[in-house]
Amino acid sequence: MKIKPATTKKAIEARRVRVVVAERNPLVISALREMLECDGRFELVASVQSGRHFLDLAAEAEFDVAVIGWKLADMDGADVLAEVQSRKFDVRITVFSNDHDIGILKQCVRLGAQGYCFQFDDPPIIFDTILAVAHGRICIPYIDINKVNDTPLSQLTVRERELLAVLSDGWTNLQIATRTGISENTVKYHLKNLYDKLDVRNRAMAVALYSSERRRSPKQPFG
Repeated sequence: MKIKPATTKKAIEARRVRVVVAERNPLVISALREMLECDGRFELVASVQSGRHFLDLAAEAEFDVAVIGWKLADMDGADVLAEVQSRKFDVRITVFSNDHDIGILKQCVRLGAQGYCFQFDDPPIIFDTILAVAHGRICIPYIDINKVNDTPLSQLTVRERELLAVLSDGWTNLQIATRTGISENTVKYHLKNLYDKLDVRNRAMAVALYSSERRRSPKQPFG
């Protein structure tokens, strides 16, 4: 039976909230499944252990909320959130973390997670978070918004912001090198420095961090 995607708050309220769980630990998946199935407001429609499988489900968007662990079998939550933004998937995500690291929470907020809760939270807190996200709200633990906005992007030079802008436009290393008159090796060197400043591992994560600022400030040409 094919699951029809939900499109409105009213549609969600008329039935149970459909949840997808992505988590590498089968014991955590089992515990979440039992919790959700014992509460009549939710329906667990799928559970996966890898980011790749979750992204396949996200492409179909046939659920209301995804609950994803910070560490999956093949990637972490930051990679997943960056891919969701990069591919422009219309899904709502709650990160289910077992790490009380404020840095992870800040990174999730910057990368567009709508919800955040801890694995050691009481079930009512977890349920309330999932429900809030399903109904279009953002639900995260208290955090000083000024600290969230104090991102590594503020430490970039003008030139580095220009480089980030053309990365977001899809320029390849060769295109950057050709249009700026520098070698590809030099481009790679600059990218490595950029990734180090942003505390990211790859282009997709760098672009995802940049996208939230792109709407607020005009893009500048590189070169």
